[in-house]
This record gives sequence, structure tokens and C-alpha cells, in this order.
Amino acid sequence: MNHLKLSALNLVPIREGHDDKDAIDDMVTLAQNLESLDYNRYWIAEHHNAPNLVSSATSLLIQHTLEHTSKIRVGSGGIMLPNHAPLVVAEQFGTMATLFPNRLDLGLGRAPGTDMMTASALRRDQHNGVYDFPEEVEQLATYFGPANKQAYVRAYPAVDKNVPLYILGSSTDSAHLAARKGLPYVFAGHFAPQQMKEAMHIYKELFEPSDVLNAPYMIVCLNAIVADTDEQAHYLATTQAQVMVSITRGKMQPVQPPTDNLGGLLTPRELELAKQRMNQSLIGSEATVKQKLQAFIAEYGEFDELMAISYVYDQDAQLESYRKLKNVITNLND
Repeated sequence: MNHLKLSALNLVPIREGHDDKDAIDDMVTLAQNLESLDYNRYWIAEHHNAPNLVSSATSLLIQHTLEHTSKIRVGSGGIMLPNHAPLVVAEQFGTMATLFPNRLDLGLGRAPGTDMMTASALRRDQHNGVYDFPEEVEQLATYFGPANKQAYVRAYPAVDKNVPLYILGSSTDSAHLAARKGLPYVFAGHFAPQQMKEAMHIYKELFEPSDVLNAPYMIVCLNAIVADTDEQAHYLATTQAQVMVSITRGKMQPVQPPTDNLGGLLTPRELELAKQRMNQSLIGSEATVKQKLQAFIAEYGEFDELMAISYVYDQDAQLESYRKLKNVITNLND
């Protein structure tokens, strides 16, 4: 078993009864607490036209988090590259890398992070961005590399900053790309577990060593809620269920408090889907979550880093969940 690292992903959601500024303040507070728990990295997502999320200007949120922490790595989970010119991304991340050396990650996704109408409003080239993704990843790598390997147009001050790139994915396509380019791979098991096993296998089997990696580096993102008991964890997880159902309904409501009456809020089909997603999540006491993680590794194979996302309404309970998850990983590694 590899020494498993532990990180966290934040979509910067708004809790019911809170506002945009509260969500950003919560983002910083969580980063500071996870830093004190020695989490490896803290990533912030990119989503657009989502009234319950404040993660549209991801680079600004990353810089804000870096300014209020001192050692934890901070990055994008991810920058949705079809929405942005690689030159601009390199300039922004090169500037942050100048201000905060050796603390910045650039996770890259090929999806727009929104609906298609909003994607059309965002994209500079009207729909070709997804197909250009491999070439644009290569452009970014060049912009962050040495000056003598670059053309006339350079992304100052990104030159020679070597900001590490990570390929994000929820399908086997991204696994092929990450393997071919010899880059770290992050799979979005928290919302798209269907192709996870195949994608992980493809990435490991087809990986080609590169200047940045001589062996595969696999990060798996999973929903995780850990509490004193299984019952308490499943009660807290009713918030996660409501989040996911609100997405499928197209309502995008703020993060709701947990409930004892989940069946009364959801249709039978929605309740069944929520239960399936809970079964695919790391939910339970420390002992239960350790067993679930061991079972996951037995089924999917070893990986290098767990990136957890935790939809918990109460901030103290959320932090306690992350603290207990850290205990699980520590015990797993011993």
C-alpha cells in the first residue's frame, strides 16, 4: 500500500441562510483548518451560472486562499480550459506562483463547468475548446517552461515557474490523455463513478514517463462524511443527498440542513439514487470509513492521494468530519 496522501476539494457552496460573502469566508476558514490538520492540498472548483456556488472566478479565490494560509498547497479543481485562453491562464497562475512559490497547483478540465448556453457565452471560440484540450495543455506546459523552448509570445511572469499541471477527468478519454502526457491524473469519483475503475486502469497501464513524472500519480476524489457513529454520519449525509437531487432537478438550491425525513423530500426514484450515491461515498464512523476505503482499494487498486469533498451544513461538524477522515488515513498508513 502506498503512503496515501489526503486533500480536499471545495466548490464554495452557499449554505441556506447565508450569502456569497459567507461562502467565501467559509472557504478560507476551512482552508486554514485543513492546513492545521496537515492536509496536502486544497483545491477550488470552477462553475458558472450556478446561484448556489461562488466558484466562478476560480483564480481569484485561489489567490485569496493563498493569502490567508501559509503552507498548504492551493489549486484549481479545476480550471475548465475551454473557457479560457491558455495565455491568460498562464499569466494568472504565473503571477500567483511568483507571489506564493511552491504552493500552487493547476488542475485542468475539458468540460465547461456549466450548461451549454452559459458555455456559449463563456467560450472564446464557440465550441471547439473541448477538442483543442490536449494541444492547450501542451501550450500551458510550454508557457511555464524555460524561455529557450518558447516562441515569441510568452506568458510573463510564468516563464520558468514550472507550475505543476494535473489532468482532471470523469471518463476514460482523460485517462488516455494524462497517461500519454505523463501527467498526474485526478478522477472525479464524487459525481461520476461509472467509468472510474476503467479510467484508473487505463492511466496506470498506458502511463508514459515524462519530465515531471517517472511513474503514474493517481488522485481520486470522493464524497466523505465521518462522524462518531454511522447513524450520525448518515444523518449529516442527508445534506449531500439534497445537494445532488437539487442538481438533477435543475434547482441549484443552497446547501440545506440535514433532515430526519429525507424520504418525504424526495421521490422514490430520487431516494434510491441518493442511497446509491451514499453507498459510493465514504460515509460512517472512523472504523466504517476505514473499512470502506480498504474495500475501495481492493476493488479499484492502489492510488496515491484521496481528495475529499464534504457537503455538511454545520461548519463545526464539517471540520470534525475532515479531522476524523485525517485520523482514518493516518491509521490506514500505519
